[in-house]
Amino acid sequence: MHTSVLKTADNDITANAWKSVGVGAFIILALTFVAYMPAMRGGFVWDDYPLIVENPLIKANDGLHRFWFTSEAPDYYPMTESLWWLEWRLWGDHAAGYHLLNILLHAGNAVLVWLVLKRLKIPGAWLAGLIFAIHPVNVASVAWISEQKNTFSMMFYLIAILMYLEFDALGATLLLRGQMVGESGPDRTGQWRWYALSIAAFLLALLSKTSVVMLPIVLLGCIWWLRGRIRWKQLLHSLPFFALSLVLGLVTIWFQYQRVLEGKTVRVGGGASRLATAGWVPWFYLYKAFVPVNLSVIYRNWHIGGYPWLAFLPGAALLGCLAVFWSKRKTWGRPLLFAFGYFVVVLFPVWGFFNQGFYRYSKVADHWQYLAIIAPIALAVATGVAICGRSPERNRYIGLLAGMAIVIALGAATWKRSRVYETDATLWRDTITKNPECWLAHANLGEDLWRAGMRSEAIKHYREALRLKPDYYPAHYDLGLILWQTGQQREAVEQWEQALQINPHLAVAHYTLGVASMRAGDTNAAIQQWEQTVRIDPADAQAQNDLGSALLLAGRAQEAIGHYQRALRIEPDRAEVHYNLGLALERAGRLSEARMRYEEALKLKPNYAEPRRALTRLQAHESLRPK
Repeated sequence: MHTSVLKTADNDITANAWKSVGVGAFIILALTFVAYMPAMRGGFVWDDYPLIVENPLIKANDGLHRFWFTSEAPDYYPMTESLWWLEWRLWGDHAAGYHLLNILLHAGNAVLVWLVLKRLKIPGAWLAGLIFAIHPVNVASVAWISEQKNTFSMMFYLIAILMYLEFDALGATLLLRGQMVGESGPDRTGQWRWYALSIAAFLLALLSKTSVVMLPIVLLGCIWWLRGRIRWKQLLHSLPFFALSLVLGLVTIWFQYQRVLEGKTVRVGGGASRLATAGWVPWFYLYKAFVPVNLSVIYRNWHIGGYPWLAFLPGAALLGCLAVFWSKRKTWGRPLLFAFGYFVVVLFPVWGFFNQGFYRYSKVADHWQYLAIIAPIALAVATGVAICGRSPERNRYIGLLAGMAIVIALGAATWKRSRVYETDATLWRDTITKNPECWLAHANLGEDLWRAGMRSEAIKHYREALRLKPDYYPAHYDLGLILWQTGQQREAVEQWEQALQINPHLAVAHYTLGVASMRAGDTNAAIQQWEQTVRIDPADAQAQNDLGSALLLAGRAQEAIGHYQRALRIEPDRAEVHYNLGLALERAGRLSEARMRYEEALKLKPNYAEPRRALTRLQAHESLRPK
């Protein structure tokens, strides 16, 4: 009877605990959706197009295989890319579905943050999870669809932490029961199951985005926080995590260098410059965590000229703080060391020591502190809760009102910031307002204005982009296209030529110059440009076809035949190319082959008049032959 009562009481406690978790999770979910409501009206912006909307691997039926087992994608994030592959089949080019899922992932992550902090016995865990959910810095990860790799990877990252803490807690319980370390049995088996699940979750997190690479050190930090020290056994337990981090980290570095940077170095300066910059990075993110104003998708790029000793002061201050917190780790420095240590460690991949494509634009980015911002939020909330807990009852109500005011202010800021990501135009106008020297923002806004038919304003922004960065060849090329459309052909050609001076392998510029030469009546110049085009990009079917037509016009029918045949190997169902090949074969005296091509063109395009007339011409020619 006594045992039955105890079991009933335990069940009631468990049910109430789960009910409490459910209510807390629902509130976080609801407030997250309210704060991010403007994001649901947003579209695709910036690299959402090349990574998702215009990505042939996303649309390919064999895309999953190519994401996992080839190096065709710009990064090796096959979990996230597989998610996009699936989403494309659910939502297509309708952005709302992607936004909905990303908000759900972020809200789920906020609940997991709460549970992790609660497991670590940090005061105010639920409020910290809520603030994480509605903090405006995180808008860059939630309202920007391509950053779904952040929210997706963080979900597995937090699950891995929770499972590892469960593994550690079971181990401590078994020790208290007096079980030997090597003893087998259901309890021990269950403990190692949590360990295996933690490793599996970490692997999924790395395959979603390798920004989670510092998790092994985070796990050791959590053990230190809970146990007061780290034993050799716990170091051994961390080795598989370190091994996964090393392997997937090296894979990411290779992909960044070979696929994104194409073997080029983005960062300039030596080790001293990078070391100085690394000292500034955590302070920048800490400032944005506590004062989230003037947020921008691209911040001003720092330039530390000459590396004066003052540039190293932030790094020295960083090390000094860690040293002081370590020296006081048994008293007031313990929570500061844990929080600040986590913050610095998790940010290590973006300190600036490793080349990344984004360094072309800025050394910092809001979405890079998605994992790290948990620490300053948790520390601030825990400090506030501790202060209120020691104060008179009246001051506790003041603390409650202050907490509500912070939540409302952050939620309003997130609502406002989410609206910036609604379109490319809103995103780049906001960036230019806060960072007028951002050449990429001017160029991208110019492209958006051009699509909207606002050519004169687009030209203005393209010229500003080139003033700020004269060697940005895509802007030269695009500006040339707009100038050509507005009747300024000479300057358009000059822009394309400048683009080729910067990047001689820009196939599209060679092709466009070929078109301009052809329209000017200079067939030989067109041939030269198109020959360069197909040399750089042999798979350009249009260039192969146009080069064949130019060669045919120049009386070089045999050469034209070869290029038409190459075009058909790339695109075998283009009726126009079949017709053009027929003309070249007819010109070369190969009439039976020409007839076959004309007939194939008519099969593909029954109302195509030119091959029908060509067949009539061939029939008339054959009727005049002597029998």
